Amino acid sequence: MKEVSRISIHLQLLGWLLAVNGFLLHCQAWPARYIFVVEDTPYTRLCSTKNILTVNGQFPGPTLYVHKGHTISVQVINRGSRNITLHWHGVAQPRNPWSDGPDYITQCPIQPGAKFTQKIIFSTEEGTLWWHAHSEWDRATVHGAIIIYPSKKSKYPFPKPHAEIPIILGEWWKEDIGKLYTRTIQTGGDPNTSDAFLINGQPGDLYPCSKSDTFKVTVDYGKTYLLRLINSAVQEILFFAIANHKVTVVGTDASYTKPFTTDYVTISPGQTMDLLLHANQSPNHYYMAATAYVGGAVPYDNTTTTALLQYTNRGTKGNYTPSSTPLLPNLLAHNDTNASVHFSGSLRSLADKNHPIDVPLKITNHLFFTVSVNTFACPNNSCAGPNGTRLAASVNNISFVNPSIDILQAYYYHVNGEFGTRFPKTPPLLFNFTAQDLPLYLQTPRRGTEVKVLEYNATVELVFQGTNLVAGDDHPMHLHGFSFYVVGMGLGNFDKDKDPLTYNLVDPPLRNTIAVPVNGWTTIRFKADNPGVWFMHCHLDRHMSWGMDMTFIVKNGKGPKEHILPPPPDMPPC
Repeated sequence: MKEVSRISIHLQLLGWLLAVNGFLLHCQAWPARYIFVVEDTPYTRLCSTKNILTVNGQFPGPTLYVHKGHTISVQVINRGSRNITLHWHGVAQPRNPWSDGPDYITQCPIQPGAKFTQKIIFSTEEGTLWWHAHSEWDRATVHGAIIIYPSKKSKYPFPKPHAEIPIILGEWWKEDIGKLYTRTIQTGGDPNTSDAFLINGQPGDLYPCSKSDTFKVTVDYGKTYLLRLINSAVQEILFFAIANHKVTVVGTDASYTKPFTTDYVTISPGQTMDLLLHANQSPNHYYMAATAYVGGAVPYDNTTTTALLQYTNRGTKGNYTPSSTPLLPNLLAHNDTNASVHFSGSLRSLADKNHPIDVPLKITNHLFFTVSVNTFACPNNSCAGPNGTRLAASVNNISFVNPSIDILQAYYYHVNGEFGTRFPKTPPLLFNFTAQDLPLYLQTPRRGTEVKVLEYNATVELVFQGTNLVAGDDHPMHLHGFSFYVVGMGLGNFDKDKDPLTYNLVDPPLRNTIAVPVNGWTTIRFKADNPGVWFMHCHLDRHMSWGMDMTFIVKNGKGPKEHILPPPPDMPPC
């Protein structure tokens, strides 16, 4: 088994090197079976060493390479010190919720010493996605890229780049992430902010003990590069930019977009973007950098991670001497909500004859979900939240509680008592959601494990409404099992009479994660054509752990090809 693991690691590293150097051919046959060994591995960052959970000893973890429509299997072997699950973020997994990954939703965790083989079914996705742990906050170090190439008879809808470079943004804490999670849950307060942001696992020049390992991207003048940008950060939306360079967005969440050229990017945890970088500036060394965007009045990491963009002498008139200090991009103010909303609102689906879209126009299910930060009272005001309370979060005033076995198992085998089916389609109380001063009684949600049941092929319009309870914040909402069209977005309270008139039903972007702006709203549409149990949650992990989650159950259709696949034989026991 150790030899197989070594071979797997070597294949992954070879794939990374080929991609970075531009020799990766779309006709390449990639493995159909991968082995992921979850294990504790010592890593040194910010002048100190700690053990982190990794896959195959790598941080970030191995990259998966596939072609559109292919199916692969990943055997997950847990040699770590705690329970784990893995999620294939943005992969629809048609009829196959068994391998989706969120603990206590579609499976129970893989316990230390156990293993589980997950079948990953790719369908319409094309571009960049990622995989990550979906138990507690272990995805801080257990994550990696998924690169989905066009089918072998197809090609990119843009000129082939000279090279492709995954850029994974992340966060680093000096303390153990498991201890941080446990203390946050026990005390009821906000977690400590991270000590650094990362680019491909490295903090960069602006942090102590980090300069020599700063990630570097080497480019030739006049050539074009495809940056596959992923935000794996646990708690922060990020601004990303490259000094003196613009980038052109050509894809988001494994769906192509109309080319959109910009000098900055806003990317939420969970989101991915395909960016074309034209190396057309004076040869020099330039910083690419990422820093937090935080729309609410909440604690945040105010540091900046950097990587180096270095021009070679190729394509230039002789050698050049780089500046003694690389240029930094003009990053936006941390609370520039208008810039964040403008960027997200500027994206459009490519929507050409080779990449058609199918926006639901006749809606069968109208849903209106409030997303809120909340509090619960503690005995003697003994918790670490505001005024001695326990911080919580909710969707439609229900703070999600994990069942004792996973919801998928309970649903499939008709186990009673694990969940209810009365998740409300509207909030129980209507009020001025974004008012500055709201009554304290509104802050307390109810706890529950409720699901929303949808008929097969139902067409859904879902309005997310952010509230100003406790503290307004942005909420990157991720829906498992589906991509959805983002047809509208705005600040303030949603107006059911006026705002639908502004919907983009022609070429809205297709996403799997979308940020609901602070004290604002976002409308999505999707067709419930994937039977199964599918989690939806905020991708700021503190909000998810506090209860900003819910679950959809999509019922089977009529024919056998519209039914959930049978479970695999090695599902982890509860």
